[in-house]
Amino acid sequence: MAQSLLVVGSIAFDSVRTPHDEVADVLGGSAVYFSVAASLFAPVRLVGVVGEDFPDGHRQVLQDRRIHIDGLQVVEGGKTFRWCGTYLGNMNERITDDVQLNVFGDFRPVIPRDWRRSDLVFLANGSPVTQMSVLDQVESPALTVADTMDLWIETARDELLVLLQHIDGLVLNDEEAAMLSGETDLAKAEDRILAMGPKFIVIKMGSEGARIAGRAPGPPHARGQEVIKAVLPAYCEGAVRDPTGAGDSFAGGMMGYLAGLDRPITVEDLPAALKVGTVMASFTIEDFSVRRLQDLARGEFDARLAAYDESVSG
Repeated sequence: MAQSLLVVGSIAFDSVRTPHDEVADVLGGSAVYFSVAASLFAPVRLVGVVGEDFPDGHRQVLQDRRIHIDGLQVVEGGKTFRWCGTYLGNMNERITDDVQLNVFGDFRPVIPRDWRRSDLVFLANGSPVTQMSVLDQVESPALTVADTMDLWIETARDELLVLLQHIDGLVLNDEEAAMLSGETDLAKAEDRILAMGPKFIVIKMGSEGARIAGRAPGPPHARGQEVIKAVLPAYCEGAVRDPTGAGDSFAGGMMGYLAGLDRPITVEDLPAALKVGTVMASFTIEDFSVRRLQDLARGEFDARLAAYDESVSG
């Protein structure tokens, strides 16, 4: 039986333009991409906020993937968070054309009472103050992981440093790791950030892959507490249509895999989780929104994971 997995984060309408196509008001948001990805391995408890304009069809997409939405807050008369962006050239460069926070701007997460004992907790990208408010509501999770971004490193550094003392894992990209640590060498950046509090750190490097360093959660005397460092390449099966949500689905695959283990997490599990996240992201980028993920079958995922494993080990 899988461990319980809680995610708190944004739910959005995305409008995206790429060199291939464009879409308007499709289902997006960090918590959505995370949840749909993680649900391939374990049921997900989703806490987020939407307006009255959030359609039943989007709710159905989530519920069809074993995503529980009892924690979905609906603001009467409110409008759902909207994001509009354009990808240029080879899609490594993105321009944010418009952001309308709407109800997400005043989001105060409320964790349903029955969910406060969730085994694994993921704090999707958001203010460290909001993320800390979630930790204040949950009770002794086995694993807590947070995502962050350059905005919070610049504007809420002190609050972020407090958060780092209360989480097991931190996920961020290479530029953010350099910004937070003051080190452009990623190996040194890992060490600096680990000294700030988290037990392990995951650095996303886009088309260059991802890296992980640290130890598994749990008391220092627990099995598998030796330090590990691993670097894994990215994986791309087909054409990239839309990179939106790749990082969030990466985290969802990683955390979903760990939730599905149904046992204490050891340090050996962390690189395996990184592989799962990498392969999950490779599906996400093949279509807009969560279209590629929402019908993804476990057999298809496992086949691609086996191919990736072979390419890495070979």
